[in-house]
Amino acid sequence: MGARPRNNLVRWVARTGVLLALTLTFQGLRLGQAFTGPLVNAALFVSAVVVGIGGGVFIGAVTPWVALAVGILKPPLAPAVPFIMLGNAALVTVAALLWRRTRLGAIVVASVVKFGVLGGAVRFLLELNPKVAAALGLPQLFTALAGGVLALAAVALLERAGVGGLGSFPRGKGIRR
Repeated sequence: MGARPRNNLVRWVARTGVLLALTLTFQGLRLGQAFTGPLVNAALFVSAVVVGIGGGVFIGAVTPWVALAVGILKPPLAPAVPFIMLGNAALVTVAALLWRRTRLGAIVVASVVKFGVLGGAVRFLLELNPKVAAALGLPQLFTALAGGVLALAAVALLERAGVGGLGSFPRGKGIRR
């Protein structure tokens, strides 16, 4: 019992940190929503599988704040940041819960749920300029779906590379050896 739980914690923290750094790097490329959105969503899906709900939700909560702080997310979208965090958390949670049953289903359902969270916030809670609000509409569904497809490939590569996983801390159902 001695070293095993500590090794799992170290592995989980390290993988969460690497995935956060990768996600922030994707944001920092400033390639526009059509490219950055799928990359960030792919990282969220991979996080759901590799480090589980806790790590994925953490990454999905940090990234919108960093994007706002460094000017990637424009100030008119500041009121939407908590809802972007919630949408990311929903995507990660649904993906983590469904991934082992049906990967494609996990991608579709998680993407639709994220879209619903953001779309509902725009429609019922936020008062945003229509052009700004449009960025939180259908493009979010498409970038989440595209990110899911990228994540399928990334997870397959990780599995082939023999990356064992915790899934969710401390004993989850993510990637296995």
